[in-house]
Amino acid sequence: MTRIIAGEARGRTIAVPPTGTRPTSDRAREGLFSSLQVRFGFLDAVVLDLFAGSGALGLEAASRGAATVHLVDDDATACEIMRRNAAIVKHDDVHIHQLKASAYLAQAPHDYFDMVLIDPPYALADASVVDMLDALQPCLRDGAAVVVERHRDSPETDWPAAFTPTGQKLKKRTYGIARMDMATFERMDR
Repeated sequence: MTRIIAGEARGRTIAVPPTGTRPTSDRAREGLFSSLQVRFGFLDAVVLDLFAGSGALGLEAASRGAATVHLVDDDATACEIMRRNAAIVKHDDVHIHQLKASAYLAQAPHDYFDMVLIDPPYALADASVVDMLDALQPCLRDGAAVVVERHRDSPETDWPAAFTPTGQKLKKRTYGIARMDMATFERMDR
């Protein structure tokens, strides 16, 4: 059972796909979102949840005041569950995209997202995560927060230069087997 931790939908239970996902624990979400709330806030943010599974991360952001949330997963069952979960959270502007993360990023609007939550399978190669971060850069607004969830024993995320040029990298956080690597994006072309 997964629940929304805080905000307007606080305490509402949402479904999780029966197979193929590894939901972020309530404890990890609570810690992560407390950090993001203090550092960035959610009010009026445009949020992207890649490898969304149940949509718990994006829907948590919606509950906390995000204006628009995009949930991306390539699994049809996961997308159907996200549709039902979005109805439970009762947020007006949640968009569900049944696409691979790379395909979505290739067509996503530029200079659009304030926050991106990436929770790929732990088995996804680190080089693929870096490629995804490169593809994500045109889609980000200056100052956007990006979080990548990895297994605690995997190497730290190798952030492209635009994510750490002024030392704005946030502390990593570990919750059980999950490690959240977080950075702030700074547009290099300005």
